[in-house]
Amino acid sequence: MQKGNIGVTTENIFPVIKKFLYSDHEIFLRELISNAVDATQKLKTLADRGDFKGELGELAVHVNLDTEKGTLTISDRGVGMTAEEIDRYINQIAFSGVSDFLDKYKDNANAIIGHFGLGFYSSFMVSKKVEIVTRSYQDGAVAVKWSCDGSPAYEIEEVEKNDRGSDIILYIDDDCKEFLEKGKIEELLNKYCKFLPVPIAFGKKTEWKDGKQVDTEEDHIINNVEPLWTKTPSTLKDEDYKNFYHTLYPMQDEPLFWIHLNVDYPFHLTGILYFPRIQSNIELQRNKVQLYCNQVFVTDQVEGIMPEFLTLLHGVIDSPDIPLNVSRSYLQSDADVKKISTYITKKVADRLQALFKENRKDFEEKWDHLKLFINYGMLSQEDFYNRAKDFALLKDTEGKYFTYEEYQTLIKEHQTDKEGQLVYLYANDKEEQYSYVEAAKEKGYSVLLLEGQLDVPVVSMLEQKFEKSRFVRVDSDIIERLIPKADDLKSDLSDTDRENLSQVFRSQMPHINKVEFMAEVQPLGSKAQPILITQSEYMRRMKEMSRFQPGMSFYAQMPDTFSVVLNSDHQLVKRVLEECKADTADRLKPVDSEIKGLEARLAALRQSQKDKKPEDVTAEEKEEVQKTEKDIADQRSKKQEVLNSYAKDNKVVHQLIDLALLQNGMLKGAALDAFLKRSVDLIK
Repeated sequence: MQKGNIGVTTENIFPVIKKFLYSDHEIFLRELISNAVDATQKLKTLADRGDFKGELGELAVHVNLDTEKGTLTISDRGVGMTAEEIDRYINQIAFSGVSDFLDKYKDNANAIIGHFGLGFYSSFMVSKKVEIVTRSYQDGAVAVKWSCDGSPAYEIEEVEKNDRGSDIILYIDDDCKEFLEKGKIEELLNKYCKFLPVPIAFGKKTEWKDGKQVDTEEDHIINNVEPLWTKTPSTLKDEDYKNFYHTLYPMQDEPLFWIHLNVDYPFHLTGILYFPRIQSNIELQRNKVQLYCNQVFVTDQVEGIMPEFLTLLHGVIDSPDIPLNVSRSYLQSDADVKKISTYITKKVADRLQALFKENRKDFEEKWDHLKLFINYGMLSQEDFYNRAKDFALLKDTEGKYFTYEEYQTLIKEHQTDKEGQLVYLYANDKEEQYSYVEAAKEKGYSVLLLEGQLDVPVVSMLEQKFEKSRFVRVDSDIIERLIPKADDLKSDLSDTDRENLSQVFRSQMPHINKVEFMAEVQPLGSKAQPILITQSEYMRRMKEMSRFQPGMSFYAQMPDTFSVVLNSDHQLVKRVLEECKADTADRLKPVDSEIKGLEARLAALRQSQKDKKPEDVTAEEKEEVQKTEKDIADQRSKKQEVLNSYAKDNKVVHQLIDLALLQNGMLKGAALDAFLKRSVDLIK
């Protein structure tokens, strides 16, 4: 028997391994099985080259649990090891000290893939003792057993072993007993080893017999040794791709389509990327792409390897050329990763372009599911925008689809304003904004439907990309001002009538938290609505953008300001005005007269002080101006009280306001109940 110390400069590296090497102890199983698969593949390579003449026989890697002994064993029939190889690969760990070890490997457990010695030592994270029983494939090789209890001391001795290969026997630690549970091991094998290129056997297949499930003699193979991405695309059917998708994502709907990747130069990359059906909520869709290294599962956190928008795709990428032992920030600047990222982006854009050109109708049918993904790509990657702008679509409220160029041609004649700007009208809910959409259509305008999660930032992006163009929501102003063609509309009403009418309606607007209402009078035509509520495109857009850009959060705190536009051409508004005049004339006449006199006095006072320096104006003169201003304010308050008193009991005023609020989804609770009761009374 040989005894010795493992070749490290520290007294005991195992606590370091246990504490720092992995954030998740379960990785040990992936490492040990990967090593077993590697040993098996090496033997197959030797046999193919003629360097191994013996019978290969059964080559599965076996995983066995013994709950009584508290052991987990991983066995292979690969190349095995001699005593000298154990000394080289296991005993002589190439570390100069713990600090170097930590610097190299603490941040990323994936660093050790393919390094037998490092991967093997992950076993000590869950074991109080580890044994290796191994025999080399070489003729005349002697089987040896290596054992270590987690200290630098080890023992190695000759033993009997009838077959080549290695058995790694883990004596599971008391605080890691979950790794002696069949369900836990099966879960980990399915997670990490589902597509390894060598069969992985765990337990036996079962069958129903005598009223219960019983084991058969046949091994239960948990993996598919030839996953779909390793096969030649020309040999596969659509059904193969769909079945594989449901293997990866059992609960997902069918994918829209897919891309089969297969590159040998200048980097190695295989995989299948699926386009899922996405309509809303980006966050739920992220991190569904699985990264493999030679069919060993590594991670589903691929942000540093793929552009962010591509993380919405589903599927598998397999590449030995992606560096796995570095930080995400390094990944994003690594030349090979950049090439892979650029390649995938190009393949995705090419696939979408081809689908658009080959079958426009099918592409349009898929658009609602593709839109979020394509918009995200255009927003986050300039090179993707340059490719996608030729197949990205706009959808109008009638369900018709247009490319950017097609839509520009469609609206150029009728939707260019007096400043020469092309105006894109849109709605984000065609039912809620129905009357505004219809008003636009009556003018011969086209209205887009922009109801997606990213449409707000996309609109801002397109305004920058398109020359002399702006996007305006149909309910952001009266139709005549959405696309101004001439000078402002002229009203026949006097300034006093417009002011009084505005006050009547403004005084009866509801008090809603963080909402302000302004009122104005405009001649909109006798057939237009009597009252409209609009919201400035700029302010609403800024508030919406604040959800996407943290630096704009102050907009979210500002109140929503709405314009109440009264149509002076509508008979109901005319009636309110006439009744108001008749009801308030006697009370308003002395007030108006007093205001007029005070305003004349104020003008005269200011005129007399106009040419004086501030210091030459006497205190008495200043006080007289202030008193006159206060008197005017008091008289205006009296006037407002008279108008408010008239409006308070006017059912038509309240009915018109509530109809406008209802149209904008702003009539709720007690106000809605009062509106319903008043409506019944008006019908009687």
